[in-house]
This record gives sequence, structure tokens and C-alpha cells, in this order.
Amino acid sequence: YANVKRFHQAQLPKDIKLTTQPGVLCELKYQAIEAVGIYVPGGSAPLPSSVIMQGVLAQLSGAKTVVLATPVKGDESINPAILYAAKLCGIKTIVESGGAGAIAAMAYGTESVPKVNKVFGPGNSFVTMAKQLVAQTIPGMAIDMPAGPSEVLVIADERANPEFIAADLLSQAEHGADSQVILLCNSERIIELTQQALTTQLAKLSRKETAEQALANSSLILVDSIEQAFEVSAQYGPEHLILQLADAQPYLGLVKNAGSVFVGDYTPESAGDYASGTNHVLPTYGYSATYSSLNLLDFFRTYTVQTISKNGLRELSKAILPLAAAEGLDAHANAVSIRLEALNNER
Repeated sequence: YANVKRFHQAQLPKDIKLTTQPGVLCELKYQAIEAVGIYVPGGSAPLPSSVIMQGVLAQLSGAKTVVLATPVKGDESINPAILYAAKLCGIKTIVESGGAGAIAAMAYGTESVPKVNKVFGPGNSFVTMAKQLVAQTIPGMAIDMPAGPSEVLVIADERANPEFIAADLLSQAEHGADSQVILLCNSERIIELTQQALTTQLAKLSRKETAEQALANSSLILVDSIEQAFEVSAQYGPEHLILQLADAQPYLGLVKNAGSVFVGDYTPESAGDYASGTNHVLPTYGYSATYSSLNLLDFFRTYTVQTISKNGLRELSKAILPLAAAEGLDAHANAVSIRLEALNNER
């Protein structure tokens, strides 16, 4: 909680005030989105980490209404770790429901669920589709990003540790049967050893069956070079990109279309999921080409303000009137001309 708060607190925005020319003052202001909905997956495992990743940002933004929705199995009580994380983040409204229905409840509002302006959070394919649908059909509704089933892509060289690679692949595979994990490596030997390590480590996992299903849709790919690996990665656009390279620094400039990057042998994806400070709500399905990792600005909207003096309008009219004439918008020109006439009458 402290690390995540520290990292995102540094992202607090500052208003901008600028005189673009004498007598013309322009401002950019930031305003917290008033009501936000936070979705925390929990169909197969409770995720208090996801509460923190979203709740800290809502807390820092100062949003007035924060609704947390998370699934609860049958008659079971909500997981206490979820409640504790919510308390840390100052969240008081919790909906014990998940899936597409919970997204709809927050988006439309019900008798018991406050309506929100923007819905955040990862989820399965149904949650992701529900988020996209409400954003398309409800006026003024927004979502953070399409953040669906988890993905990880590891780029490893010929001296990478196969045990580390296998552990990273399995850490994502255990999320869900629809998760996908990829290895790109320039060494056939490392790929073979990774396959062996996957078999050994998989047998010890409590979520073995889930990870096995995910691995069935995953690939270990031999590439000609590390440079080619980065080309393939850019086309795939992974949610998580792990670089198990002897020296990753020379290659960082080749990183494209990745949600979050983990550099070096001792930077497991689990660190970002839980405690390093960066956010674990990330775009999937290749949306990393256009969407960013969740950050504090996602909980704000911006608007602009302009204040123009009499002399400022006189000077600015030299640009406004020709442009209005070029566009054939007489009323635009008149809104300026009528003021200039009034100013001339004052003399």
C-alpha cells in the first residue's frame, strides 16, 4: 500500500496557467472524476492487491463516490483481506457481486448501488465486454481500458535461468484458463530446460488444473535473435513483458506496445502485481499499442479556461476574423465584431 501510494502520489497533476499572448490567459485545470466504480475479480481467488491498485488512486484523486464490486461465492462471507484493503483505501461502499451484472449495476445505478461515471478494473472476457458495452451505450460513461484475461511474454537469452522463466510463466498461467503465456528465446537448450521446469513446478501448484489449461493456449518460441524477439513482442503487445537478459539496457529502446516491463533476472512479474509500486491494471488483447497502464490521471478529467482582456480581443481578432471568414461562419465572426464595435464606441 505504501509503495503503490508513493509511486502514484508523484503523479498528482498540477494546473497550468499561461499567457499565450498579451491579454489572453489560458488555463488547464484538473478535476477528479466524481463517482468511480472499481471492479475486483474474485471468481476463483480473492484479489486484495487489485483493491489497492485501484483504491489508492481513487483515494489520491479525492473522488466523492467510490464503489467496489467483487464476486463472492454462494453464501460465503466476503474475504477479510478484501475488506482490509478497502479500509486502507477509505472505500465504504462494497457490492458483493461480480461479472457483467456488477459492471451494469455500477454503470446504470440501482436502488442499492450508486451510479458511477467511470468503471475501472481487470476481469474475464465477460467483464471486459460488459465494460465496453456500457461505455458505448450509456451517455457520459467511460472505462479505464479493455483489461481482460492476463498475459505475460518473457524474452530470454541463452544464459537465462529456466527455473525463473518457468516460474514467471506459471505465475500468469494460474490466473485463469483463458490466460496466455509466451516465451521468446534465442536458445533451443533454454527452451527445452524451461519445458522441463514447467512440468516440475506445475505439479506442485494448488491451481495446477487452471495453469494447465492456460499452458495449452501458450507457446515457447525459438527466435533467431533477441532483436527479432522484440519485433515479435511489439506485434503481440503483451500486458506484461519480462526481460531476462544479461544486459537489458541496450534493448530497452526496442520495447514497444507493452503494458508494464520487468527488467532483469530478479524482477519477477509478481513484484509488479503486488508490491513494487507500479500498477497492475494493464491493457490486454494487444491494446497496449494504444492504451496505457492505469495511472492517477485516469481518475481525473481536464478542462480549459480562457480569460481575454479588451486589448487581448483586439489583437486576437486579427486571427479570429480571417479564420471565421475562411470557414464561412458569419456568426463566429459577428461574436467578435460586435464586441470590437462596442470597444470602438467607448473611445
